[in-house]
Amino acid sequence: MFKAILLNRQDGQTQAQFTDLEEAQLPPGDVTVRVDYSTLNYKDALAVTGRGAVICKWPMVPGIDLAGTIEASADPRWPVGADVVVTGWGLGEEHWGGLAQKARLPGAWLLALPQGFSARTAMAVGTAGFTAALCVMALRRHGVHSDDGDILVTGAAGGVGSIAIALLAAMGYRVVAATGRMQEAPYLRQLGAAEAIDRAELQTASKPLQSERWAGVIDVTGGQMLVNACAAMRMDGAVAACGLAHGADFPGTVLPFILRGVTLYGINSVYADNDRRHLAWDLLARHLDLDLLASMTGEIGLSEVIDYCPGFLAGTVRGRTVVDVAR
Repeated sequence: MFKAILLNRQDGQTQAQFTDLEEAQLPPGDVTVRVDYSTLNYKDALAVTGRGAVICKWPMVPGIDLAGTIEASADPRWPVGADVVVTGWGLGEEHWGGLAQKARLPGAWLLALPQGFSARTAMAVGTAGFTAALCVMALRRHGVHSDDGDILVTGAAGGVGSIAIALLAAMGYRVVAATGRMQEAPYLRQLGAAEAIDRAELQTASKPLQSERWAGVIDVTGGQMLVNACAAMRMDGAVAACGLAHGADFPGTVLPFILRGVTLYGINSVYADNDRRHLAWDLLARHLDLDLLASMTGEIGLSEVIDYCPGFLAGTVRGRTVVDVAR
């Protein structure tokens, strides 16, 4: 028996339970992992509360991230006792995920626990930090340098935004953090933001081309905020879009793209190949201060997840949340 969050669908409503499961109930896979830590991400909170169309199969154990130790393996690449981390690959959406004390997975989804990280610190990074690293990699690959001008990070007090700020600042970029919680400005400056602005500046429909302001953007919001970020890009700048917290629409024009040569990169962390995953974790290992990571990370137990999720969606949580599945 092991503890897990189990989601079922009844009369069109999601039912979430903290319950006991048998190992025989685990889905097929090459490797069985004893989970030590998971995380809580925006997508996880949507799944647990039933507020988003996240779950593809029922019943489902949510949790798009996990870190732990291999208990049983039919994959020669993964010996028993190896420490591993898994993010994405449909975990917690199409395949039982990490908000449980055990998981059974395809061996191809696993990465060895990155050097320098414990299971807990790897989950403090999780999908959010991995996504932030992919965004930074996209800007760097485009040729955005630290002396090219300001980098805008939206959703700055959230998990992706917090780690993106810390990474960019450590690499010498001047970061402007956009947030709807201006009371978090001291926190954002602690992470390395040079300036914090109210997201309201970016939420009102404006001119399709605005004064050139941003050399690069990391956006988790979508919608009008992404449109305004694109409209204020400098010539040949780049935007890395990785979320839709404020909407999946794009009520803008092509003018920034054809008149200023702006490039919009879509960042999909779920199905990134393992080569990119290794590069992203290497970037995090080289540039993310683990003490700073600890300062932006809170912890809850597995038994607390269901009650914690509504506040997470309401925007009352900042930074990262790790889940200790042992309690």
